Amino acid sequence: MDKKVILITGATGGLGSAMVKHFEKQDVKLALHTFQQEPFDVACEHAWFKADLRDENQVANLIATILANFGKVDVLINNAGISRNGMSWKLSPAEFNEVIAVNLTAPFLLSHGLIPGMRSSNYGRIINISSVVAQTGVPGTVAYAASKAGILGMTKTIAKELASQPITCNALALGYFDQGMISEVSEELQQQIISQIPKNKLGGVETILSTIDWLLTDACDYVTGQTISLNGGLFT
Repeated sequence: MDKKVILITGATGGLGSAMVKHFEKQDVKLALHTFQQEPFDVACEHAWFKADLRDENQVANLIATILANFGKVDVLINNAGISRNGMSWKLSPAEFNEVIAVNLTAPFLLSHGLIPGMRSSNYGRIINISSVVAQTGVPGTVAYAASKAGILGMTKTIAKELASQPITCNALALGYFDQGMISEVSEELQQQIISQIPKNKLGGVETILSTIDWLLTDACDYVTGQTISLNGGLFT
């Protein structure tokens, strides 16, 4: 059987790089998206593709180039994300739109461009990375929260649209983990966040990776349209 092709956006970030290292150990091919960072070395069956996800034309070119190189994408992991923080009356419309473009519009465009191939091959997995912030709201994150809440609605809709085929679409609503955007938060604020988590600690990235592995199994073909919350009990 052909090896599965997994596309990971934001593959040089904290969580993205952990995904790359994780999947390198598996018998798959990786199409890895980067924006600015220099990609690190990976095995020969994997390839890097640079694109600005704020630009619809670059997203279209990203899809075309990946398909030209690999012929298909079996698994789409919409992991790339940005945040522009500010109270709702202070955040500029340009900053708001930038966050929406990367966190919500780009996952739509990638899904839009890759679903036809998944339908043709009669197989697909779409995993959208959302956030507990979409479920709870956090002051100063109006753009980020809106984008990640939009992802949840998009996930449910796409899942129902594809339910008649062996293609699933699910979202992971992540709490606070020891990799990713938490690195942008001060140590003092990190301690405040941890004090609010019932588990009283940041999550380990292994929880995310094992959940993704589970969603990629054939046994999970009945799991679709779900928001899977990984947050240490912060939101239930």
